[in-house]
Amino acid sequence: MLEKINKTNDIKKLNIQEKEVLATEIRKYIIDVVSKNGGHLASNLGSVELTIALESVFNPNKDKIIWDVGHQCYTHKILNGRKESFKTIRKFNGISGFPKTSESKTDTFNTGHSSTSISAAMGFAKARDLKHKNYDVVVVIGDGALTGGMAMEALNHVGSTNTKMIVILNDNEMSISKNIGGINKLLTHLRAKKKYSQSNIIGKKVVSNIPFIGNPIIKGIQKIKSSIKQLIVPGMYFEEIGFRYLGPVDGHDILTMEELFSKAKELSGPTIIHVLTKKGKGYKYAEENPMKFHGVGPFNISSGELLTKSNLSYSKVFGNKLVQLAKKDKSIVAITAAMKDGTGLTKFAETYPNRFFDVGIAEQHAITFASGLASAGMKPVVSIYSSFYQRCYDQVIHDVCLQNLGVVMCVDRAGLVGADGDTHQGLYDMAFMRSVPNLIIMCPRNYKELEDMLELALKLNKPVLLRYPRGEEIKDNYQVSKINLCKAELLENGSDLTIICIGKTCSTGIYLAEKLKDSNKSCTIINCRFLKPLDSTLIVNSLNKTKKAIVIEDSTIINGLSTSIKELIIDNKLNVKLKCYAYPDKFIEHGDIKSLEKKYNLDVDSIYKDIIKNKFMD
Repeated sequence: MLEKINKTNDIKKLNIQEKEVLATEIRKYIIDVVSKNGGHLASNLGSVELTIALESVFNPNKDKIIWDVGHQCYTHKILNGRKESFKTIRKFNGISGFPKTSESKTDTFNTGHSSTSISAAMGFAKARDLKHKNYDVVVVIGDGALTGGMAMEALNHVGSTNTKMIVILNDNEMSISKNIGGINKLLTHLRAKKKYSQSNIIGKKVVSNIPFIGNPIIKGIQKIKSSIKQLIVPGMYFEEIGFRYLGPVDGHDILTMEELFSKAKELSGPTIIHVLTKKGKGYKYAEENPMKFHGVGPFNISSGELLTKSNLSYSKVFGNKLVQLAKKDKSIVAITAAMKDGTGLTKFAETYPNRFFDVGIAEQHAITFASGLASAGMKPVVSIYSSFYQRCYDQVIHDVCLQNLGVVMCVDRAGLVGADGDTHQGLYDMAFMRSVPNLIIMCPRNYKELEDMLELALKLNKPVLLRYPRGEEIKDNYQVSKINLCKAELLENGSDLTIICIGKTCSTGIYLAEKLKDSNKSCTIINCRFLKPLDSTLIVNSLNKTKKAIVIEDSTIINGLSTSIKELIIDNKLNVKLKCYAYPDKFIEHGDIKSLEKKYNLDVDSIYKDIIKNKFMD
């Protein structure tokens, strides 16, 4: 059946039996590709039939289908002209793992972060109405995304306007980590409605078979039931805020979903369709461990084992150290936003369950919650991915730093993250955090510095941002000296060039200095450790000595370390030849980190060649 799918709407040519075969083939194809490339496996395996049914009823060339987050869009891409290019997904110069309007007009809206889809869909729907156009607007949003405040804000707005649009709630009881909170409890009740509906149908059949009085009894009961239903069927929550609620429906029953989607097309106003799916369906290892296979690297299909294993990562080192510190200090608490496993907090959650808080996909709440804890004498440590700190910038400024509270904000996945691409690259946190008053920004160059910085941060009782990359440390031959507040580390003291680096890029600076040593050039290497406040004394003294400097950072060229050094040179009226190596003022695409570093001239060889070619050392 997969051979018959080459362009948009080819799916409409298949009958229901052929679609069921196609679902099996697509699932096998996704497993095969992701086992080689890595990617979001469990969510895509769970949404195969849903996507087939959706695109059998709607027309992706005309209708606006918006995928919340978008990491479940693999089947959509296969059905819409990217069957062959799907083999390149998440690879350098390949197609993206998320919807991209630049790839296809069937990708209606770029997504990558959670809880944005309903807001965007409302925009499309209102534009349609104002322009008197004729198309359907459909959202596919997961149950985890409903814990995001933006999704609830959008539901509130849509329900109050009676705008025609369809929200498909893909309920698999999971986000990155197991879902928690009140929304999850609501959906648990809604899932139970399926049993209520099934028993209701059986009851009707029994009563209707009673001669003469069966049907009148049913009609009388239905009148009473319409009022009682509001008390016992939680779907009324959505109806009370203005939505027509349909479901729950089996998200792996293509025919039933097609019938329900077709019915929804004919309805006016906003409709929410509750679809129950199984994350990881069809691949037993993903079904048994959906968190492991949420976002996964290359793996062995037959065993489910990852092909590349790492004993340690920055996230694990952070989590282990926090457990050690919390044993000595009972005021330490840990907070994350639906990413317990990804941020290394699983062990903390198991060891200190009463001091661990997963607030769901609610970064804003996480930061202000931490502010309240700090105000009451606790020591909160909040761990969130860099790209998700963008969502809580106001809370960092207004609730943490303005009050100068002792909240330690750990920025995981800082710098390039690679295959997840432009929506997830952690390149902007240094730039947008650097301007916030009262905030101390630390960046470790290896595991030991991370441990020492975390310990220092918890002693300061001040707002601290602790920034570290995804994955493993890059080893070097330098021991870690004692960390003193707002003081840089002098790794080498040379006379020809000052290399100023921070965090992960210290390894680049170290290996660059070794290459330059072969050309008889002596380098000073400064590990800044602190972006803010910057150790201006050490840096200025070195710049006055060498008169030449380069800056290396895994951040944007605007307002990060490079800008800090430029300001330092201007403020001190220094006569210094300066070259900065950072990511350009553009969104960086997906691909493996080594290829991206090479493309943007941030690997050791590229920097060395650039220095020599431009005669920077002359």
